[in-house]
Amino acid sequence: MEYPLTKWSEAERRSLLDEVYTMSEAEMEQDTTTQQEEVKPIAGIGTLVFGKWDASEVTCKDPGLAPYINLTTVGVPHTGGRHANAWFGKAKLSVVERYINKLMRTGPYTGKKQGAMKAFETALDSIAEKSGENPLQTFVDAICNGAPMEEITRIKFGAVSQPKAVDSSPSRRLDVALRNLAKGAQQGTHKSKRTLTSCIINELTKASNGDVTSFAVSKKEELERIAASAR
Repeated sequence: MEYPLTKWSEAERRSLLDEVYTMSEAEMEQDTTTQQEEVKPIAGIGTLVFGKWDASEVTCKDPGLAPYINLTTVGVPHTGGRHANAWFGKAKLSVVERYINKLMRTGPYTGKKQGAMKAFETALDSIAEKSGENPLQTFVDAICNGAPMEEITRIKFGAVSQPKAVDSSPSRRLDVALRNLAKGAQQGTHKSKRTLTSCIINELTKASNGDVTSFAVSKKEELERIAASAR
């Protein structure tokens, strides 16, 4: 079967090509707009801790601890211990989750992660309401003020054991600070009617201001005082 050939003038051919190009560009722009509308961020992924507090605003005044303080989180700070058996795997965990894990180590809070998480979230809300600032900044300042610079070890010379001052690594400093901040909050609830939330608020607020009545700050100064006498 043969189709009749249509004779187009040069002007008609150009006008037809212009229409085809115009339609193609319009369709491409429409497809691009549709794709942009369909691509949406996954809920919970970003730098918002508990979906409220922006971690990108937080600064660390201690340059040694700054590379080790991780505030990134994916939704709920609960990774299920996937980094537990990896060397330095804890560096990949958010300090928020690490602090929550420290809170449920001993006492009536053992294994109750949801309760510890809710208590810490409520504490951050109360700190933000009282101070009007980002509560994560208070948390990071408390870590910096509660991290000891020096510790002591024992060196044996024959049968004689002698204490010797040593510098603490940044990873060790962060571990000790988180442990003491959690321990101070836990001890505040012992034989007391105060809740864990109020004790967390008290401990973090005092430690962020460098108050020696804070458990973490007092332990830090005690360690550094002993280390200074063993140099």
